[in-house]
Amino acid sequence: MKPAALFYFLLLVIFHTELGQNKETPRKQRTKMHYQRLKKSSFPNHRSNRQLEVQQTTIATPEARFPIASFDYSMKEKSESFLSRLGEESSYNVLPGKKGHCLVKGMIMYNKAVWSPEPCTTCLCSNGRVLCDETLCHPQMCPQTFIPEGECCPVCSDTAIYSLHIGLALNDTTEFSGDSSEQKEPTTLLHKQLPSTQVETAKELQKEEFQSEEEENEDDNLEQKKKIPIPQHREKLHNEDQSREKERKEKSQEKEEQVYQHLNQGREEEEEEEGEEDEEDPAGGDVFRMPSQLPIPAPSRGTLSLPSRCFLSYKTISCINMELTQIPLLTASEITNLELAGNSITSIPNEAFNGLPNLERLDLSKNNITSSGIGPKAFKLLKKLMHLNVDGNNLIQIPSELPSTLEELKINDNNLQAINENSLSGLSQLVTLELEGNNLSETNVKPLAFKHLKNLSYMRLGKNKFRIIPQGLPASIEELHLENNQIEEITETCFKYTRLISVIVLRYNKIEENRIAPLAWINQENLESIDLSYNKIYHVPSYLPKSLLHLVLIGNQIERIPGYVFAHMEPGLEYLYLSFNKLVNNGVDPVSFYGAYHSLRELFLDHNDFKFIPPGIQDMKALHYLRLNNNKIRNILPEQICKTEDDGDSSLEHLHFENNYIKTREISPYAFSCIRSYSSIVLKPQNIK
Repeated sequence: MKPAALFYFLLLVIFHTELGQNKETPRKQRTKMHYQRLKKSSFPNHRSNRQLEVQQTTIATPEARFPIASFDYSMKEKSESFLSRLGEESSYNVLPGKKGHCLVKGMIMYNKAVWSPEPCTTCLCSNGRVLCDETLCHPQMCPQTFIPEGECCPVCSDTAIYSLHIGLALNDTTEFSGDSSEQKEPTTLLHKQLPSTQVETAKELQKEEFQSEEEENEDDNLEQKKKIPIPQHREKLHNEDQSREKERKEKSQEKEEQVYQHLNQGREEEEEEEGEEDEEDPAGGDVFRMPSQLPIPAPSRGTLSLPSRCFLSYKTISCINMELTQIPLLTASEITNLELAGNSITSIPNEAFNGLPNLERLDLSKNNITSSGIGPKAFKLLKKLMHLNVDGNNLIQIPSELPSTLEELKINDNNLQAINENSLSGLSQLVTLELEGNNLSETNVKPLAFKHLKNLSYMRLGKNKFRIIPQGLPASIEELHLENNQIEEITETCFKYTRLISVIVLRYNKIEENRIAPLAWINQENLESIDLSYNKIYHVPSYLPKSLLHLVLIGNQIERIPGYVFAHMEPGLEYLYLSFNKLVNNGVDPVSFYGAYHSLRELFLDHNDFKFIPPGIQDMKALHYLRLNNNKIRNILPEQICKTEDDGDSSLEHLHFENNYIKTREISPYAFSCIRSYSSIVLKPQNIK
């Protein structure tokens, strides 16, 4: 009997213990679940929110015409917006062709290239046309907005954010007792917008408030469950409820006041800390302050001290036109872009960039840096540097020991005196080299100066003193700019080893057509664009490349277009610019354009001496753009533009005849019968004899 009694006694004890715990479990579970829900609603996962943003911004409707104001808008939206403007007139600044390159401020952009010339503008190179769109911004719901420096869209100001979100978060404490999304959103917004120290304070105050509210709700439930048999007790209970409600409102007001006090106190403490850091700065500079509106990673406050008026945007430190006399010593491994243009810096010591090991872009243009002021190891530690700009300084030689990772090197408008075999050694990854505006010539640039540049495709050597094409050009070169030199001839060996070259710019030189060797470039298979503007050419050169698509001969002394000069070209010349020459009618005949009738898209013959429309225009089936303005044309006869036997519409979209001597009322009604839209024909104004 004793073992059995002991067994039953133990069972009774266990049952009683579990029963006591279960009485308390529902309340603990409810409290635990409440705070779990509160935590999830107040502090959502950052990664999930980012994924949601990406999903929302990359879903575009087919009717979308403009890119939305987001960093993640899709390429499809851009293309639709740009392609909707393909009816624009072209200009001299395009370099179309098989690849559709575009010329933008002296730099050739590849077809489909996208770039941002200004913070709020995005441009696209589409088949030789430069198309730009402005970024649209989402409207802000807050009453006060401002546009941060370096941004293009307005954001809510600090005052509006605090008043809006704190008001929502502390409007009524009973709103936080539920689980709906509308009740979770204010807490989420509050924690997103407030600084970290203030968020913690607000969290603690809200936690205390929720605890007291939970206890009061439970007390109310217990009171309601009680049975009150005597009626007078109900009146007493009603009075107690009113007093309890009054205490609850007073407590809510106290909590709200405490939150505002903590916010103000936190802001004052931050200002005091920033003031102390300013006093401790030996250089007297301002400590960088990260704006609360920019959700971007930045060095922790206090570790990065910037000179006065410099600012940080994403991973870029910008100190442009700040009158700096030396490179500031900075320590921030996150920084990838440093802009120091437009200052008075004269030297670059060896330790100048030791604190910025991850720099990818460095802009030192428009300073007073000298070659003797650059330390031999100034760039040695920049193992990730890809873009270096030292335009507009006083360098007489290319800096030594440049990083092998460089892809772009710009030393325009300096005083370079020579380039030897080792000046560019180790730069096998270099793609772009710009050396405009120096004192370079064939006498001080060695034939083997470019032998190390195995991947170079873009080279600018304009505004120098070359009399011939430089020797030893890299075999990988695709675009060569030699404008504003003193080049007089093009020999057979100039482009012998540059089989990939596609663009040659030789404007503003002293080239004559009889100084171009017959075999200089006729066998080039990739050469699509040649610019020989403003030289000493008297007729369109013969022996042009077979692959040529784009020929610019503006501003010469051309009087004649020889017959069959384009006949050997395949697939055929598409763009011919002969503006500002001395062309006359007897210098052009139907065989002058033979070989280009099926391919020519743009023909510029403006500012010449034509007295009537030159022959062959009506046979150009692919012509879209014709300029004959500023000539001496007196009439437009039928069949000079449109053939009567052709029933189909012409492909012409833009015709310019202004500033001639045409009497518009005497033009035949059939002169433009094949043109789709008369609005594309420009006839006014005309000169009066």
